[in-house]
Amino acid sequence: MSELPTPDQLEVRLRRVGAERYHHLHPFHHLLHTGKLNKPQVQAWALNRYYYQSQIPRKDAAVLGQMDDAALRREWRERIIDHDGDAEGEGGILRWLKLATGLGLDADYVRSTKGILPGTRFAVDAYVNFCRSKPLLEAVASSLTEMFSPDIIGQRVAGMLQHYDFVSPEILAYFNKRPVQAKRDSDFALDYVKTHARTVADQQAVIAALEFKCGVLWSQLDALHFAYVEPGHVPPGAWKPEA
Repeated sequence: MSELPTPDQLEVRLRRVGAERYHHLHPFHHLLHTGKLNKPQVQAWALNRYYYQSQIPRKDAAVLGQMDDAALRREWRERIIDHDGDAEGEGGILRWLKLATGLGLDADYVRSTKGILPGTRFAVDAYVNFCRSKPLLEAVASSLTEMFSPDIIGQRVAGMLQHYDFVSPEILAYFNKRPVQAKRDSDFALDYVKTHARTVADQQAVIAALEFKCGVLWSQLDALHFAYVEPGHVPPGAWKPEA
């Protein structure tokens, strides 16, 4: 980019990043949605994804800490409430835990995160650190993967209910609220980015931030595929179905 694109042109470029890099294109997701995984492989996905879900409030708290405007903070803290809940027994993290236990995993083991893959931990921790260390504009832009999530959620729920007899609507209840929440959050973040990316350098940084986040999600699926699908090399200390 040498000339400053308009805000709408920036949005087009951001959506192109999703079309080319979002993890809906990953082979592991194709296997998951089309019923090609066995139950232990689905359990491994749920177990590792729990770590990502559990760290989202820490990521959002890091972003919140950079905001000087009270109205902006009020808007952003809804994300933390979505995951942590407003009271004990609420929130998206708990709903994901119920997904994992519904698949037969032990709740305490899932919460401990002892069995997650090193690749999962490294990718998620890198995302939290990114939002803690980068300027606010880039941290907000990294959340824009939520623009693409409603479609993949629909595919995931429909595919898993169709193909897996060990999955039920109750087990997948985590996803009931996510499309609405994701659209609310991504609409806000996209408007913020389009308003505040006022230079070519800003826009380049925004695009790079979204590319980074897509890489975080892609890396997690790479780790799952390598350990539990092909070639099936589970690293020491990670969860093994036979154990």
